[in-house]
Formats: sequence, C-alpha cells, structure tokens
Amino acid sequence: MTSKDGSTRPPDLLPESVGYAFKRLFLGKPLTTEKLETERLSNPIALGVLSPDAISSSAYGTEEILIELLPYAGLAAFTLLLPITGVILVILVLVAASYRQVVMAYTRAGGSYVVARENFGPRVAQIAAAALLIDYVVTVAVQTAAGTVAVASAVPALGPYHLEITVGVVVVMCYVNLRGLREAGRRFAVPTYFFATMIALVIVVGVVRELVWGLPQYDPENIVGAVPVHQGNGLVMGATVLVVLRAFANGGSSLTGVEAISNTVSYFRKPEGPNARRVLTVMACILGFLVAGVSYLAYVTHATPYREGYPSVLSEVTRTVFGDGVTGHLLYVLVQISTAAILFTGANTSFNGFPALANFVAEDRFLPRQLTKRGHRLVFSNGIIVLAVLSVALLVGTGGTVNALVPFYAIGVFTGFSMAGYGMTKHHLTHKDPGWRHKLAINLSAGVLSTVVVGIFAVAKFTEGAWLVVVVFPVLVFVLIRLNREYRAEAAILETFRTDRPDQVNYARHRVFVMVNSVDLAVLEALRYGRGLGADSLTAVHFMIDAAHAERLRTRWDHLQLTTSLKIVDCPDRRIPRATQQVVLEALTQHADTHVTVLLPRRSYAPLLGRLLHDRTADKIARAVSRIPHAAATIVPFDVQSQLQQAYPDEFEERIARRFDGLQARIAGDELSQIDTYERPVNPPSTSEIGTLRAGRRATVQGRVHEIRDDTTGNGTAVEVELGDSTGTLDVRFTATHGGEDILTGQLLRVTGDPQRSGDLPVRMVDPVYTIVESPGGAVTDDASP
Repeated sequence: MTSKDGSTRPPDLLPESVGYAFKRLFLGKPLTTEKLETERLSNPIALGVLSPDAISSSAYGTEEILIELLPYAGLAAFTLLLPITGVILVILVLVAASYRQVVMAYTRAGGSYVVARENFGPRVAQIAAAALLIDYVVTVAVQTAAGTVAVASAVPALGPYHLEITVGVVVVMCYVNLRGLREAGRRFAVPTYFFATMIALVIVVGVVRELVWGLPQYDPENIVGAVPVHQGNGLVMGATVLVVLRAFANGGSSLTGVEAISNTVSYFRKPEGPNARRVLTVMACILGFLVAGVSYLAYVTHATPYREGYPSVLSEVTRTVFGDGVTGHLLYVLVQISTAAILFTGANTSFNGFPALANFVAEDRFLPRQLTKRGHRLVFSNGIIVLAVLSVALLVGTGGTVNALVPFYAIGVFTGFSMAGYGMTKHHLTHKDPGWRHKLAINLSAGVLSTVVVGIFAVAKFTEGAWLVVVVFPVLVFVLIRLNREYRAEAAILETFRTDRPDQVNYARHRVFVMVNSVDLAVLEALRYGRGLGADSLTAVHFMIDAAHAERLRTRWDHLQLTTSLKIVDCPDRRIPRATQQVVLEALTQHADTHVTVLLPRRSYAPLLGRLLHDRTADKIARAVSRIPHAAATIVPFDVQSQLQQAYPDEFEERIARRFDGLQARIAGDELSQIDTYERPVNPPSTSEIGTLRAGRRATVQGRVHEIRDDTTGNGTAVEVELGDSTGTLDVRFTATHGGEDILTGQLLRVTGDPQRSGDLPVRMVDPVYTIVESPGGAVTDDASP
C-alpha cells in the first residue's frame, strides 16, 4: 500500500481507529469467516437447548389465569382453573401434532415463515414473519421479567428494583451475544433439565402429600398484598364470559415456545426431521405435565398471586409442598434458582432466533440488507442490537411486570401457529402424500383453533394492551411489503440494464465545480482532486450568505495565490442545494454535450465528533445535484486529525485543543511552497497551459477535445479540432495526409507544435505532433501520431 508521500507501508502497520480499538476491547478479537460453523445437536442436547422457552412458560402460565379470575370469581377461580387448563392442554396437543408435520416436511430453519412462504408466497409469509419477530421481542421481555420475579421471590429485598434488574439482564444478554455466545452444548441444556427435574419433584411430592395427608391451603381473602379477591360465592356472580375468555387468553402464554424446534430443524443430526419430531414430542409431554401439575397444586393449595408480582404462585406452591424445614428451605431455593436459570436461558434463545429470522427475511428482501451482515464476532450484530433495544423499550413501557406483558405475547405466537397450520394444509392438498387426509385434519384444526385464540386475545385483552399489537401487526406487515417493493423495483431496473444497456455517452466538455465555504486543507484536497479529473474548466464556488465572510474568503484565496478562479454567488434565501442546482443547470445550458461534476469537500473526524461538528449540507447538495441529468456530485472526505498529527506529531495532543484554527493556518502556510501538490495543473512538466501560449514559441499543451470539424477544399479534407483546458481553447488544424482521423470528441489530447496567429484570430497550431492520452471512456492509450 502506498502512502501520500509515495512510500510503501505494509497493511499491518496502518493505525487502527479509536472506535475499532474500543470494539476490540469490548467484544474481543475478531473472528474470521473460516471459524463459522454449525454444531449438530444430539436429541438430548437439542431438547435442553431448544425447549427452555416453552418449558419455562409453565412457571407463570397458571399465575396469569388466576390474576384474571380472582378479582371477579373469588374462590371459584380455583375451580375454573382446572377446566381452563384442560382446554389449553387440548390446544397444546393439536399444535404439537401440527408441528410434528412441519418438521418432517421442512427441515430448513425458518418454521412457520418457511411453511407460509413455500405454500402461499413471500408476501403472505410476511404475516408469519411479523408474528415471529414480535414473538421474539416479547419473549425476551416476558422471560427476563419472569426470571426477575423468581429472584425477587427468593430475595424480596430485590423486588423494588425488578425493572432495573430486568433491563440489566437484557443488556448483559445483548453484550454476551455480541461477543459470539453460542447457544449450543451441554452448558445451555443444564437449566432445562434442572428446572424440569425440580418442578417434577414439586409435583410428585405435592400430589403424594395431598393424596395421603392433604396440603395446607392459603386464605386468599386475608393475604396482605395479594390481588383483589371477589367476595361472592358463585361462578355467575363474578365470572362473566369475558372474564373467562381473558383468563384463557392469559393461560395461553403457557404454549409460547412450542414452535422453537421447527425454527431450528437444521441444527439436528441426520435424519433431521425424525429427530426433531421426537424431541418436539418429548418437549410437549414435559410441558403438558408441568402445566397440569402446577395448576393442580395451585388448585388444592389456593396459592394466590400478589399485586407486585412476587412472590410468584409457583414460589408459594413450592413453599407449601416442601414446608419450612431446613430441607424444605433448601429445595425451595433450588426451585427458585432453577426457575430463574431457565427463564433467563429461554430469553437468550430469542437472541439467536430473532437475528437468524431477520437475516432470513432480509435475504428475501423484506427487511433492510444490514440485517444480513455478520459482525465482529461472526454474529448478526445489527439484529441483536435491534432486539435488545425493542425489548428494553417494551419493558420500560410496561413497567417490567409479566401481567402487563402477556397481552403482547400470545397474539404473535398463535398467529405463527395459524400460519403453520394453514400452510401445512395447503402442502397436503398439493402433494397428497400417504395419509394426507389425516394429517390435513390435524393441521387445519390447529390452524382454525389458533385463529380463534388470536381473536379471543384481540377482543378480550384489547383494552389491556392487545390493541397495540393489533395496530402494530398490520403496520409491520405493510412495512415489510413496502420495503420489498423498493428492492424489487431496483432489481427490475438492474435486469433491464442487463438486457438493454444504455449507450456510452462521450461528452465534448467536462466542467468541475468545487463548493467552498472556507479555505482549509479539505478545500485544497478537493481542488487537487478536481485537477486530476482532467476537466476543461475547474471553478471554485462560494454561495454568499454573509457578505463580510465572503470578502474574507476572497482575501484569503488571493493571499494563498490559488490559481483556480473563485466564483461568489449571492444566495439571499440561504437555499444552498437549490442554488447549486441553478449553477449546474447554467453550466449545462451554456454548451451542449457537457457534463458537470460538483465536488463537495468534507472535513472528517471521529464519527461522534463529526456528527457534532458538521451538518449534512453536503449530503443535501449531493441529492439535489443527482436529480439533474448529465451531472454528478462527489463528496471528497479529508481526515483533518491525521494530517495534523503527521505534520506536528509532538505538538498535536497539546495544541489541537487550544489552537486548532491557528495550527491549521500555519500548516496551510507551510505548505504554500508545495501548493502544486494541491492546486497546480497535473500536466506533465513539459506541457504548458493553453492560456500562456505565444505565437512563434514551440510548446506542448494538453486538453480535452471539444469539437471536431471537417473542412473540405481543393487540396483534400482537413480536420479541425477545438482543444481546451481550464485556461482557454486552442484550434488545431490537420491538413490532408497529416493525420487527425483517429481523434474523437471527449479525448484527452497532447499536441506539440508552433503556435501561429493570423491577424485578430486566436492562436492556433497546424499539423502538430499529437498523442491521445485518454480515450472518451477514461482508458489511457498514450497512442502517438507518426
């Protein structure tokens, strides 16, 4: 790699930015793409790794039913708890049976999104995509909030800080996932088996004690801090149909996570489909057992939820079952630890699922492409950050309580169930594999029942927060489809370009304008760059908003002896982009077949400092110029800090803060002797500017071909060429047999000859030696005439 002074510097010696150094310190060493690999999971490990989201929901599903029932049904809520739980278990059986068909038919990651896309097309699939994306966001919020409840149940002193703890857990999860935490291996399976074992122990011991000795009961009506309990004695007095539906909707949160295995079938060892089906079946059985067991024990003990959310119903059931002895207290603590561990682990599954799904949808061009990029540690960093931000916002907006979050939860989950069921119904109707009628009945029943549950949620929980999901859901689907329309329009244009390429345009003139607001190193760099474009004219333009400032700019311009002409344009309305468009249009209309380039100098700093020090005027000007045919805008960045540090390495740290303006002026003054580097023409040393030609003095000039004319006389056909650079134009005549036939408009031409003047006519050359330096397309030819 070559530096500005022409020396060669190895790439590994290039200085790293402060931002990259911080990223490396914060996230660790970058991982190379070669280290990207997928670990295949055995069935026992897959059960532990992929099912914590589903199994952990048994920790709060029963409690959510009671929270809705007790204020209206009183003690009858415990009687209603069992039939409502029974209906939920029936839905679990149907949904699990439906997903058993999904994992056999679609072994690629994606779950209900892939099923919907393959059977209904990518647009309809965005309903499933929106449902899953919402589900992942709410999963993080609910699981972490419930995990904090488990912690606060064991340590009540932490209860008042539950929101801060929950947000802190989400931030930590975001951080460890940005570092490349992999959700695979035995260590991630441990919380699932630990929790399932401890809750199974609670259920077995509790059932045995109830059948043999009987379990003690709480008195919900006299518990301080408990949720309000209706004082009536009958079901009808308090439990209306709407209340029962609300309770059922709350209990539906017990089924969240059932779809997780269908989203990750590709993680299983071969054969993926049968292995995923076995694990799904075992997971559904464990979940059903835990939900039924916890609900039964809550029914017999009358465990009551608290207004503050802690201690939890599961915590109260556990304390009643194990008692207050040393052993009972130890087992209670272990249950709370296992509950918090699986809930936090279940939340972490979303940090793997959401970025992967977002990448999948973005590859289908329904989400921004940024979500397909892997970051510093080979993870989808943008997706992880988006998930963390949305989850924290949801937690803060709801106060971090599980009951407030549940209305957001199950609508997305059951919409995904519905799309999977309907998609598999279409699959069976299309393929008609053996036994397809039986399978179709299962999938269609699951789809219809899940749709009914979504409707119940939308109606029963509308005033409790479901309205937000009802509004956000269609908006999100619309946004996904709208983004895809933009990508498809771009793809259509590219496809048209492949079959119908536009003709290459050879412009006769090329004019360059450098926008100037002050005289600094960035402007000098832009002028140097403009000279290198080989344009016919180079003009600096300043839009005058303050007359005094414009006068100071003119004085400094003359003081630095800059040869480029400075044009000051009055701009009383301060609409700089509009004024730039007018300058460009004026240049285009002066001569036909002209192209205009606008250079926009920009001093660059560190990203944060740059945002503070600079507005986005250059971007606005660039957008305005890009709308004009035959015109282009280029932003020319210039790293001020690196240049100052190179010029004054010993003084930089001390003086940059105190005397930046004086230091920059001093640098500019020191470099006046080298101003050719920035400002003088980049023609070869032996060439002259056209404006300096004198008759009778042999010279070599270089310029762009503006126009070519044929002049036919009795002596044959002569070729007349108009050549120009930023200082003027020159007429060059090639008489018959003296060449010129290979010269084209737009070429960069170098000619050597004797300038002639006839009367008042401008200086011209006749039959000079010429070299085509650059073709109209920009290719360097260096073909010389004989």
